[in-house]
Amino acid sequence: MLKRELKINLKSFIIWTSILIGLFAIVYLVYPSVFNSDNKQMIDNMMEMLPQEMLKAFNMDLSSIETAYGWLKTEGFVFVLLISGIYSGILGSQILLKEENDKTIEYLNSLPITRSNIAFSKILCGIIYISLMILCVGVFNFIGLSLSGEFDRIAFILLSITPLFSSVVIFTICLFLSTFTHKTKKTIGISLGIVFAGYFLNIISEMGTSVESLKYLSVFTLADIRNVIMSESLNLWLVMLSFLLAMMFLTGTFLRYNHKELV
Repeated sequence: MLKRELKINLKSFIIWTSILIGLFAIVYLVYPSVFNSDNKQMIDNMMEMLPQEMLKAFNMDLSSIETAYGWLKTEGFVFVLLISGIYSGILGSQILLKEENDKTIEYLNSLPITRSNIAFSKILCGIIYISLMILCVGVFNFIGLSLSGEFDRIAFILLSITPLFSSVVIFTICLFLSTFTHKTKKTIGISLGIVFAGYFLNIISEMGTSVESLKYLSVFTLADIRNVIMSESLNLWLVMLSFLLAMMFLTGTFLRYNHKELV
């Protein structure tokens, strides 16, 4: 069953992973020509003109974008969070519903397997592909940075891990929500809404103390990139919270799916 799910979802995994790797490949190719001695001062002046709140929202107050690694710590990992979050949300919203949407659920029900086995195989497939995406992008960036110049390897490894926490939680939330419907069209819209709402809430929360509390409404707070940049360590409380949230939504998914009327 797991082998079947891995084969079915392989194409989307390759497409979304290729999007991220292609983005960073372009960065490593063009960065040396963009940031040279001729325009460095101009870019520095432009950064000084930006509001401090905007710089903080993209971690530019902590890291310079003069190098590829500096860009990666600021805007780069924002793209990783967003694209991996979108992929995880779409995967979570579809992976259980696909059989109902494609009218193949009767075939699965005819096999000597329980609903729990079906759900477990699909959930495991999703977690494997999300983890592989984060790993592939991390390995590619490690190679790219090694060729581009010096960088802090420990901090980079920790930064590369952080998107996994928010992505898995997004995946499990969308899985749980998918058990309340029979059509993937409904859940895809909801999953994208969760991702983009969480992204904007996380960005806005960095723009002042009056809106700082909004970060508690964003799933991307679980990927505490800013803390890793400043302290070179993971926030263990957020790691534990990510695990607890994922387990809570997975438990709800199994309970709902086992009692759901399949069509």
